[in-house]
Amino acid sequence: MSTISGIQCTSVKDFYRDRSIFITGGTGFMGKALVEKLLRSCPGIKHIYLLMRPKKGRDVKQRLRELLNGPLFEKLRRDAPHELSKVIPVAGDITEQELGISEADQNTIIRNVSIVFHSAATVKFDEALKLSVTINMVGTKQLLYLCHRMHNLEALVHLSTAYCNCDREDVAEEIYPLSTEPEEVIALTKVMDTKMVDEITGTLIGKRPNTYTFTKALTERMLQAESGYLPVVIVRPSIVLSSFREPVAGWVDNWNGPTGIIAAVGKGCFRTMLCHDNKIADLVPVDIVINLMICAAWRIATNRTKTIPVYNCVTGQQNPITWKQFTQLMFKFCRMHPPNDMIWYPGGKTQTNSIINKMCMFFLHLLPAHILDFFFRLKGKPSVMVGIQAKLRKAATCLEYFSTQQWNFRDDNVRQLAEQLSPEDRQTFMFDVKEIDWPAYIEQYILGIRLFMLKENPDTLPAARSHLKKLYWIHKVVQFGMLLVVLRFLVLRSSVARTACFSLLSFVLRMCRMIV
Repeated sequence: MSTISGIQCTSVKDFYRDRSIFITGGTGFMGKALVEKLLRSCPGIKHIYLLMRPKKGRDVKQRLRELLNGPLFEKLRRDAPHELSKVIPVAGDITEQELGISEADQNTIIRNVSIVFHSAATVKFDEALKLSVTINMVGTKQLLYLCHRMHNLEALVHLSTAYCNCDREDVAEEIYPLSTEPEEVIALTKVMDTKMVDEITGTLIGKRPNTYTFTKALTERMLQAESGYLPVVIVRPSIVLSSFREPVAGWVDNWNGPTGIIAAVGKGCFRTMLCHDNKIADLVPVDIVINLMICAAWRIATNRTKTIPVYNCVTGQQNPITWKQFTQLMFKFCRMHPPNDMIWYPGGKTQTNSIINKMCMFFLHLLPAHILDFFFRLKGKPSVMVGIQAKLRKAATCLEYFSTQQWNFRDDNVRQLAEQLSPEDRQTFMFDVKEIDWPAYIEQYILGIRLFMLKENPDTLPAARSHLKKLYWIHKVVQFGMLLVVLRFLVLRSSVARTACFSLLSFVLRMCRMIV
């Protein structure tokens, strides 16, 4: 491996000059943002080799064209279109032997690449353990083999998750020992069929909630054991949401985490969830994670260490927000910037009791879904609401583990890295979470969901707001009607309740006359 003397004095942007980069997971949410940021803020980059697999009859060149024509790259297409030609697709598959990369492409990567970003992973919480091990662990192992052969590797950045150690309340920036070794789990999944692995999954993952966090923890241990002299660094983000500033505020392109649930809240078809309001919601914008990854690669290349540096990219230490604050802001901005075709007025409440939450789910989610599907069938339309509710319930169940607990993620290494940057780099590659103004950020997040996920033009906002007002009054009429039904039952049984009912009704009528 070669090193460059005096590189400690080089700025982050200059460090990437004339270097070639290899990225796995470049077509995913994080990978796209990484590619865009590197091209826009490090114009001296030589090439970015992007591992991609043919999909649905499209070869990697077609997929790359679609990727670069997306809304995320609009600024680059407008201001520096020549930078896009630096992205070179490499046909391969993270699940295959030698990553499915041809010998010729392997040789090109081995000779030219000096920085590797590994973000390829299955992020499905309920993924079968056998597949999760294949993608998250074996895929990383295959990448390590390739990295060991690279002539000039200066940095390998592995994207993990802050929740890989969620069985601990206090999580430092270190790799923790595990009761099960990575090689043992890989061996088990190789000799057992899928059904057998599924049967022992609960025992293997122990206190962890899913296969995702389990395999991510194992992958970190595997990197520690097998990386050898390689310059490896691990970045662990918490719950990743839309962009904070770059290249446009509010950009998001998947339904993971709270995004799908928030969209359903905005549409009026999701109204209850298990959540402890006082717990910290550790949320982090995607562009802050990407900036940290880019700087972490610079740091490991310019300051080699004997151990693997770990960076917890989190907000809970320096700029915390509770779930109560988050949900209140979410409701506020969902009503301020409503989506089109709302089926009901956005509203609801978080619950701390699982039994009460299940009852609310039945009356507020499942029962209305069956009623709507019944009317859809009468009109000859496809009945989809019950299916949508099933998907939302699955997403909510995955999120509930994180919305009912709290962790102390330490981020000392992140703070130290920020101090080592020049003022210019600190601005260009900003990852200071104290700069996040939560109300402004969440408003942009809601607008981003509307624009990028629901594909709704901002010009439709006035009509959506007008529809929201109608739904509001319908909602209030229904609430008042339900109140009258309850009072009716009380009236039949008590003269005191009867008097109170008439007084209430008289007051409401007087208020209505005053409004008119």
